This record gives sequence, structure tokens and C-alpha cells, in this order.
Amino acid sequence: MKNSEKIYEYLRTIPKIMNRCKWCNLNNLKYIEYHDNEWGKPNFDEQYLFEMLILESFQAGLSWECVLNKREDFREAFDNFDIDKICHYSDAKIKQLLSNEKIIRNKLKINATINNSKIFKQIQLEYGSFYNYLKTFTKDKIIYETNKVTNQLSDELSKDLQKRGMKFVGSKIIYSYLQAIGVINSHDEQCFLYNSYR
Repeated sequence: MKNSEKIYEYLRTIPKIMNRCKWCNLNNLKYIEYHDNEWGKPNFDEQYLFEMLILESFQAGLSWECVLNKREDFREAFDNFDIDKICHYSDAKIKQLLSNEKIIRNKLKINATINNSKIFKQIQLEYGSFYNYLKTFTKDKIIYETNKVTNQLSDELSKDLQKRGMKFVGSKIIYSYLQAIGVINSHDEQCFLYNSYR
């Protein structure tokens, strides 16, 4: 079953009228499905942590909706986010990515993806997993807050990742990343998921 078919199937199973976060574009089925089933839901699988960090870095200067709409194309272009493959991308592969009209063709971000992948692996080796590294900042706790774009946690994590050499990991991007993986739960009070994952 194709991803688009899964989304339509999901939408057939939920009530027609349901309050969601105000940012969720109700005309975009991918956005609805992402909001309902991923955003703010704790997911600390290493592959997911890596994929979301790469996608969030491409968001810099753009909207998350723009990235989300291209998610499947990103997966295909970046070998399903196989970190070992990305770490060894050649100039020919970079050239191929830059000519791929289905993704965001930003040379700085593509080069940062390769660079950040190598650092992600170094962190995994140092801490046993990227999640173990994150826990040194999060203390394995979930933060519940809304209407923010940065906080002390995102500032500290961003600063450390930048110190390690990562690019496109400013505090706003890292805050969005922490929201995406469920470390920060920012569902609006009126949203049906406001009390979720507590």
C-alpha cells in the first residue's frame, strides 16, 4: 500500500470534526496524518532520530510543511536515510542530489547532511546510542509547553551539536526536532492530543 493510500485509509477511520493544533493545515492530508500520529509522540528509535534530524535541517528557512510534502522523495533520494551510505556519499552522488527536482536542492544543506551523518555516528559510538546522548540533556523527561520556538534545552543541545561540528542545527531547528521526536509536547490546549503521552 502506497503512503498516500495509507493516509486516506487513516482519514477514513477518524471523526470528521476534530480539534487540532492551529498550525495543522487541514487541507493537507499528509500534515493531518503527521500531526495525529507522529508530532509530539515519543519515538526514540535511532533510525527515526536520524531521519528527523536530517529532515529538520532541511527545514531551515522553509516551512515544515514544505519538507513533509517531500518526505517520501527525500527517503528515496537519501537511500532511506541509511546513515552508512550517506556518510560515504561521493561527489557524483551529491551532483545527482542537486539535480533531483523532487527534493530541496540546497548544496549547503546536502553537504551538511553528509557532515552531520558522520557526527551522528561518532555520537552513537561515544554514548552507545544517539538517544543516550540526548538523555544527558533531557534527563529522560518530557517537556509540556506551547507557543515557544526555543528554550534552554534547545539552546544547550544546539550549542553542543555545533561545537561537535554539525551544521543547520540552530536552537530553533533543534527545538522543532525535539517537538518532532516527542521530547517536547506542544499540542495546543484545544487540540484533541493535548493530554496525550502524559
